[in-house]
Amino acid sequence: MTITVLPLDTPGLGDRTYIAHDGEVALVVDPQRDYDRVLGIAEAAGVRITHVFESHIHNDYVTGGLELARQVGARYLLNADDPVFFERTGVSDGDVVEVGARMRVRVLLTPGHTHTHLSFALEADGESVAVFTGGSLLYGSTGRPDLLGPDHTDTLAHAQWHSAQRLAAELPDETAVYPTHGFGSFCSATQSGGTASTIGQEKLANPALTTDEARYVDDLLAGLDAYPAYYAHMGPANSAGPGEADLSLPTEAEPAELRRRIEAGEWVVDLRNRTAFAAGHVGGTVNFGLDGQFVTYLAWLMPWGTPVTLLGETAEDVAEAQRELVRVGIDRPAAMATG
Repeated sequence: MTITVLPLDTPGLGDRTYIAHDGEVALVVDPQRDYDRVLGIAEAAGVRITHVFESHIHNDYVTGGLELARQVGARYLLNADDPVFFERTGVSDGDVVEVGARMRVRVLLTPGHTHTHLSFALEADGESVAVFTGGSLLYGSTGRPDLLGPDHTDTLAHAQWHSAQRLAAELPDETAVYPTHGFGSFCSATQSGGTASTIGQEKLANPALTTDEARYVDDLLAGLDAYPAYYAHMGPANSAGPGEADLSLPTEAEPAELRRRIEAGEWVVDLRNRTAFAAGHVGGTVNFGLDGQFVTYLAWLMPWGTPVTLLGETAEDVAEAQRELVRVGIDRPAAMATG
């Protein structure tokens, strides 16, 4: 029986979660906060999740890894050097983790996106299958090195080049590459293209593998742009240990309450597309349509901690927006209205 790797896209954030299984047991890499989607995939495949791996303390979303592992009774694995405030299985460079009878995961220290970033090389029956590279080696790019602040950026940029070189040197060309970032995520140093790749393909096209260290670092640093302000809150939330997300709908607000919230300076967000909003809307509302990168730009522009009320054409629209919001730690909208 072959090993199956199933990607789970979160387009609003430009990220992917992965579920790998052998038909009986499964491992999960970098799950989003709303991990019920992961449970649905595992149930459909008829497999049991035994291990949840975290490549790094994420800066662009709140992880669902801890709560997923707790719910299914799986081991939750992340770098032993990450300073966190919850129980987990700490792993280090060179560790090998057995997953079921056939899968083995080799832990590789690949700093660059963070100092303690890990990649996970998956083998089955002694053959290299895949490497889950998180924010290290992306498709045609790498993770950005500046999210921990300017004091760390230069060191991490150099480390990112060495990490990419290590992956290329230690893994066979046919090894499939599965990054977490790079599908529109601001965690990517440059916008990376493609939806699949291998170590061999990256050797031909990835700047971290086709240019020397000095040139790569210079180009990488010159190309960095702004990133969302809410990133500052994601690392602390993930280190503290995020709790269960509450996806139950908020209470309905009457028109008078909406007006009161607007006049109080709260954010009342119209979820319709921009054409519908331009044709007519409630005065004082702001428009972040669900048809774009809704949560990235709302969380970026909104003062952190401001109460949010969601206006959708249907309750399903509100539920979709709420699901995206919990992914970045905005857990409970103040109210909702539909129609």
